[in-house]
Amino acid sequence: MKKLLFVFFLFLLGVAAVHGEDGAYIGVNIGTAMSSVPAPTQITTLLRSQNIRHVRLYDADPAMLAALANTGIRVIVSVPNEQLLAIGNSNATAANWVARNVAAHFPAVNITAIAVGSEVLSAQPNAAPLLMPAMRYLQNALVAAALDRYIKISTPHSSSIILDSFPPSQAFFNRSLDNVLVPMLKFLQSTGSPLMLNVYPYYDYMRSNGVIPLDYALFRPLPPNKEAVDANTLLHYTNVFDAVVDAAYFAMLYLNVTNVPVMVTETGWPHKGDPSSEPDATPDNADTYNSNLIRHVMNSTGTPKHPGVAVPTYIYELYDEDTRPGSTSEKYWGLFDMNGIPAYTLHLTGSGVLLANDTTNQTYCVAREGADPKMLQAALDWACGPGKVDCSALTQGQPCYEPDTVEAHATYAFNAYYHGTGMGSGTCYFSGVAVITTTDPSHGSCVYAGKNGSALLNGTSLAPSSNSTEGGSGAHRAIGDVSALTRVVSAVLLLSVLLL
Repeated sequence: MKKLLFVFFLFLLGVAAVHGEDGAYIGVNIGTAMSSVPAPTQITTLLRSQNIRHVRLYDADPAMLAALANTGIRVIVSVPNEQLLAIGNSNATAANWVARNVAAHFPAVNITAIAVGSEVLSAQPNAAPLLMPAMRYLQNALVAAALDRYIKISTPHSSSIILDSFPPSQAFFNRSLDNVLVPMLKFLQSTGSPLMLNVYPYYDYMRSNGVIPLDYALFRPLPPNKEAVDANTLLHYTNVFDAVVDAAYFAMLYLNVTNVPVMVTETGWPHKGDPSSEPDATPDNADTYNSNLIRHVMNSTGTPKHPGVAVPTYIYELYDEDTRPGSTSEKYWGLFDMNGIPAYTLHLTGSGVLLANDTTNQTYCVAREGADPKMLQAALDWACGPGKVDCSALTQGQPCYEPDTVEAHATYAFNAYYHGTGMGSGTCYFSGVAVITTTDPSHGSCVYAGKNGSALLNGTSLAPSSNSTEGGSGAHRAIGDVSALTRVVSAVLLLSVLLL
């Protein structure tokens, strides 16, 4: 009976804390090859301010995981390549790794996957024989801990393992890797895990010697006569990203695998490089690529082979890594510098609530979808009272009265406060019920601050830190998390009574 209750408790706790997301989303990679690595709490603050809900770590650093606890951010943890030897040779070592780096943090940390190594087949082929044993041992450990339902296991591959990648319909995996890839794909099928793939149109463009047009690499619109056409399928390709993803699908099909989804674990564009050898590593091109990528993924465009099928994608990367070796551009793939300052301006208008480091004033503060109505009402009351927002437009007969819902009225008030305080850090939080978006919420004659530059505050605006009716945003978030846990525990206790 005790075992049954524990399993049911874990199930309920997992449901409360781990919200699966099978649709389109954008995440970011967090590397740490920096001369001054931001503190984990600084990193999570930046993630929350940008509404980044998915991250991939290149290890399982306990301090970083502690900072991610109770944030709801979905996390991929990684087994570094140098640990493959130990884990691939010992079931017990794999079990210890899962116990220390996963089970000890879950479900407070919303761990969704373990990335086993990174580009092992291309970067460290001598370790290839250890890859499948390591994945199986880790899976065994997840099963033993009853976590396999929530956490998937895969390994990120370089797209270079796909040969003859255009046209995509002719693509196939390097046959010398069949002894690893064939059982791996069967493993991914049986566990419902994705094929993790690193896709870098920048490198494809750079190595093509002019064959691949820059516009094709950057998702820029192409006239029909410039689109690449797969002669075998007559599918039209307007960008390198889709072509590489479809090449992976066709390569799996060549091995009779049809039901393993592709997850892009790395992609991006450098914003700086050596002017003589890397002239296209510029802020404008980085902005163009990542802004277009985000829209493409978040719109669930899919690919020509699988239209409408989401391709979860992780941008490389959150921060510039100034100590990375190699060419100049290797250090400048970040969306932000190590101080959290945007490396360049993303132009994401219309892309939703993600990565609002668009500094063109086209960002808005809105009520978070699914927020508790009572918390929304309390935040609305604060904004229209102590927050000094002029809420007269929300009264009956005024342009923003309809729709007469707490969510709509809160959005108007939150956004007015956000713009009235200069869109400063922390001014769109409101105890966690507000979020920044690049989608204009204006409707009809109700024009929101930001669209016309107006910001409606009565008198002097308050300090950014006072916008959320709390004694500290962390305190209120913790209360919310404890409340959710309390509900779960109550349900478990009720079940225990019923089963006695």
